[in-house]
Amino acid sequence: MSEFTEDEKKGFYKAVYSRRDVRSHFISKPIKNEILSKILNAAHHAPSVGFSQPWNFILIKDDLTKKKIKESFEIEKEKASHHVEEPNRSKYLSFKLEGILESSINICVTYDPSKFGPFVIGRSSIPEAGLYSVCCAIQNLWLAARTEGIGLGWVSILSNETLKDVLKLPEHVVPIAYLCLGYVDEFAEKPDLEKAGWLPRLELKDVVYFEKWEEKENSEWQEIQEMIKTNLDYA
Repeated sequence: MSEFTEDEKKGFYKAVYSRRDVRSHFISKPIKNEILSKILNAAHHAPSVGFSQPWNFILIKDDLTKKKIKESFEIEKEKASHHVEEPNRSKYLSFKLEGILESSINICVTYDPSKFGPFVIGRSSIPEAGLYSVCCAIQNLWLAARTEGIGLGWVSILSNETLKDVLKLPEHVVPIAYLCLGYVDEFAEKPDLEKAGWLPRLELKDVVYFEKWEEKENSEWQEIQEMIKTNLDYA
């Protein structure tokens, strides 16, 4: 395959830096099947441990199904609020954290550890590698959606047992992500929780170590250490 052009590189980084976890701003414009197919195909081309491709994508439009999932969200959001003291509890409860009913399409991404039999190359030492593979597919899907101008929100405040029951999942299949997809009237400049002051964005220099845990200075890495300290934004 040919190398990426400079414009293609810029397009990729634009998708990365402008991707948002969308909870609001959904509009009624439908997603064309051609576009949805392209997004799903991008997800399906994610890397996977032992080439096991352990994901499945359940596409959901039915309003009754969406309402059942929304009910689970409301229950789990209320439960979670009891882990937080005031005033953060009220702040947490005020956040818009999903777009289940407003988005055009919901997608449940699942993990099936039984695909291709019990032995998968690379999974024997780290069984969780299968789960990580599904997360790679989700990231592909997210970036492809952003490239097509479609917002995506990952709803993690849900009961997996409710998902398994409502979507009739086999016992061995694990729901990994419940996603809301739809066109939006805008993509926010910053993530909602950063903008709301819930948590700050960490600087790159605070999350990169060299050779060993918590080692932030190493002569073998001097040039990139200086570059990281400048915290350049390539968006």
